[in-house]
Parts: sequence; C-alpha cells; structure tokens
Amino acid sequence: MTLGGALALASLPAAPARAVPASGPRPTLRHGSAARAGLLPSHLRQLVTDAEAFLGPSPKHPWYAGAVLLAGRGGTVALHRPIGMAVRYRGYDEKTDTGVEFPADQQIPMAEDTVFDLASVSKLFTSILAVQQMERGGLELEATVASYLPDFGRAGKQDITIRQLLTHTSGFRAWIPLYSVPTYEEKLQLIWNEAPVSAPGTAYLYSDLNLISLQLVLERITGRSLDVLLREEITAPLGLRRTRYNPPASWRPRIAATEDARAPWSGLDRGLVWGEVHDENAFSLGGVAGHAGVFSDAWDLAVLGRTLLNGGVYGRARILTPESVELMFTDFNTAFPGDEHGLGFELYQHWYMGAMATPRSAGHTGFTGTSLVLDPTTDSFLVVLGNSVHPVRSWRSGSAPRVAAANQLARAVPVRPVRGRRAWFSGMAVSATATLSLPTLDTSSGRARLRCALWWDTEPKADVLVLEATADGGTSWQPVPFTTSRRGEDPRPHPSGSVTGWSGRVWHGLTAGLPAARRLALRWRYATDRLYVGRGAYVDGLRVDAADGVLFDEARPADASRIEAVGWTPSAD
Repeated sequence: MTLGGALALASLPAAPARAVPASGPRPTLRHGSAARAGLLPSHLRQLVTDAEAFLGPSPKHPWYAGAVLLAGRGGTVALHRPIGMAVRYRGYDEKTDTGVEFPADQQIPMAEDTVFDLASVSKLFTSILAVQQMERGGLELEATVASYLPDFGRAGKQDITIRQLLTHTSGFRAWIPLYSVPTYEEKLQLIWNEAPVSAPGTAYLYSDLNLISLQLVLERITGRSLDVLLREEITAPLGLRRTRYNPPASWRPRIAATEDARAPWSGLDRGLVWGEVHDENAFSLGGVAGHAGVFSDAWDLAVLGRTLLNGGVYGRARILTPESVELMFTDFNTAFPGDEHGLGFELYQHWYMGAMATPRSAGHTGFTGTSLVLDPTTDSFLVVLGNSVHPVRSWRSGSAPRVAAANQLARAVPVRPVRGRRAWFSGMAVSATATLSLPTLDTSSGRARLRCALWWDTEPKADVLVLEATADGGTSWQPVPFTTSRRGEDPRPHPSGSVTGWSGRVWHGLTAGLPAARRLALRWRYATDRLYVGRGAYVDGLRVDAADGVLFDEARPADASRIEAVGWTPSAD
C-alpha cells in the first residue's frame, strides 16, 4: 500500500507483529460480564478499589476529584464505573492550598456518560484525520510541511515532514504561548517564526506545536475546519454522539469541571473552567485545535478504540483501512529507544500503560487526567477519564492511577498453565525480589538437564528473571545459560541465563544444561525496580533429568512439595 503515493509499506520500520487482525470478527461493543470478556472478575474489582484510593490523599491531595473507568476485551465492556465527583470545587485557595467546595447540593457526582475535556488525547483524532487524507492521496507522509504551508518553512523549518509532526521528531520545543497574542494571524506568525530547537529527525521532543501545525495542513488541503472534519469523518460515521469540540451550554451539567484557572499557575485568568477547553492555547484558538479541545465520554472513546482494534471498522462504518491502522501502531522512532511512537499513537509506554505495555500497545494521555490504552495482543482496551486538574493542576503528579488500572486489567487476562491446574507466578510487585528454588540435587553423574515451560513479560532491562545455580550451599550463585523455543521459531539462546522485556506473551519451552555437582541447587530469581512492572513471569512443569534418571519432576507430588517459593505463588490463571 502507498499513502499519498509517497511511502511504500516495504520501506516502513519493522513492526514486531501485526497490531490489527488481518481477518476474523469485527466486534461492536456491549456491556457484559468479565467471564464473557475472558477476564478474571477479581482483578476488575481490584481495579475499582485501587482507583478509589486515589480519591483520597495521593500522597497529600486527591489525584482526581473523580473518574470514569471503562475496561473490556473483544466486544465486551466488562467494567464501566464512575467514582467520585464530576464537579466538586468552585475554586482554589492558594494561600491554604485547599479547594473551595460547592455546597453539597450543587456538587455533581460522576456518571457513566460524564463528558471530559480530553486534552492531549485529542491528538489521536487529529492523527486519524491525517492518515485518512493519506489514504485518499491528499497528504503524503514524507512530504514537507512547507509544501502545503509555504510560510511554515521559515526559521529553519523547511525540511520538517508530516511524519515528524506525527512522531514528535520535528525539533519543535514543547509549546509556545499562542494565547499571548490577540489575533489568529498573529498566532500563525508565532508558528511561522518559531525555530526548531534541534534538527528535524535528530531527537524526540513531545510538542503541541506538531499537532497544531498538522491541523493547519489538514484545513488547508481539505478546505474544512478541524471540527467539521472530526464530525464528518469520525464521529458521525462511528455514531459518537458525545464527542466534539466546543460542547454546547446544554451539556454543561454532564461535563466534568477542570481548573480554577488563574495566574501564576495558568496562563489565563478564567476562574473555574467548566464546559470549555482547559488548554490555554486551544482556548485562544476558539476551542478547536489539533493538540487539544475534543470533549468525549468513556463509551465513545471505547468505540474509537474498538474501531482501531478492529482494523479501522466498527459495525458498517469504516474510517481507516487495516494497513493504515497498522501504520499508526508501527514504531517510527526506532532511533529513540524509550520514545516509541506510531503515527499519533504512543507505543510501549510503561509509565502510564503499566503491565498493558507491549511493543504493540498504543495509547495516549491528556493533561486533564485522561488516557486510552489499546493492547492488540490481548484485544483489550482501557479508558481512564479523571478530572485531575480540579481544582488545580499542582495537586496531581505522575500517572499512578493509570498504571494501577492498567496493571489490574493486564492481570485480569488469564495465563493458563501448560500442564495441570497451576503454574508458578512471580507476582507484579515493584521493588521486589522473588525466588523459586528447587531442592538440592546430585548431578554428578553428568548430562543433567533442566526442562520447563517459561512465560515472561517484564519492563525491559529494568526487571529481570534469572536462572541461577549454587554448589556451595548458597554462598555464591552463578547464572545458568539456557535456550528457549516456541512453535514456528528457531530456538533462542540466553547465554546470560536471564530474560527481560517482551516474549510475545506465550509459553516457551526451556532447556538448560546443568553443571555436575554433588549438591546443586537451582532457583529462579525475579527482581523488579521501584517504578513499573510488566505482566511478570510464570514457570511450569519443572523437571531435571540426568544420566542416571529423573532427579526431579514437579509432576510428582513429593517433588513438588520440596519447591521453596518466596514471592512466587501457585496460579491457575
């Protein structure tokens, strides 16, 4: 496929695997049970419990006044839960660092259909509109922005491409105060005269200016404003009835309030922002901007996510081809490890995707407390919409509620044992070390070999699973090299005796030659850092053979009872 005649699929960065299905069912959404979704209900319940904890001090102030949580898999929304308040505070007292609450009868609780200012999640809609134009030949991915907007080429920006806007590699700094000048033409002049802080394509730097510039390109080539494009090309075909720019005043009682916007923490003195876009630049652009300004609710975002997981189709409506969705989920930033990025979508970001993060996971966050995560590997989706700048932005830091929710949804996807009813699970704790130890064995007859099944998905490099052995009673432990294999692939050696990162979330067969010793002890050691974790590790079917027979077999009850587990637990899922 070519996009606008400019880019052949063969020239793209290699994706780890298809992010969207090539064939098969294209489900639409309906509410249903966890069992119908193929999810474990206990972890969905824990997801809500964890989210509710952030309504209290986190650590000093609430992370959000309230939130709407939506999680599902396939065509089933198994969790759709509002918590807390959509409107709680009428203002913020900076002298006492407290929120000034509305009277109780004027506060508004969250509801399933509460509408949120999505902030930067809006960038996904702009990106989809751009890829649609690539499909139709109106936009070329590798074309320069200046070829569509000649004035953009000033100040050293003549070589910036459309792809670099979509992947935040243009060299733009993070933002500039467009709201500081009064007229639209003056705002454009600020963009035209803005010089890159790095040469295009040489660094990753997330910038609102990229998607604002893309908006200008889209409006130039289509002759339609961005809000009209959104309505005609995305929301109307998909039936998204609560997604738009500039919601009408009649929506206000169903919209989550944001910030008491005043200097010095805000660039504009607006008082309580409620029903209007929070972002100052988007507000100064009339509420319609490529980087922010879209309002939506959890269900509409789930439909959008389901559309992308379906390969661009929902029901009878198709907004993208499967090949285009594949591009959006393909990492174009291989030169900048840790900043994986498709066309508009962020990829493989543990800092808010938690254990849902895989090389195929795609999503985005918004400054107001919003996020969307899509995991094609498990066909699951997560929407967390919070009003975390209500009453003030300084109360919120980090993405702990997003990570906690993503961890629980990832854990809710079962990992079935290879044999029997249970496998050993490492857990998903941070700052932890877990060990799974076999009893001392006599391998002195030679040709001793460990066999088992292994499943792992960890935060790359930060969290490591190691196979170790000792022959001196535990005084010193040495790594044991091993080989893993999976169906359809060549065996993979692990000379360091360790694994980390992504393994495809499938079981691998493992074999390891063991040293000859009178008293050899083996253990699996799983260690995590203090920040984020992946889905963890599983071990099943441990067996040690030697020249003189079977030395250990987990399938034998007497042998299984001799396994010592610290941090590891038997798991049926």
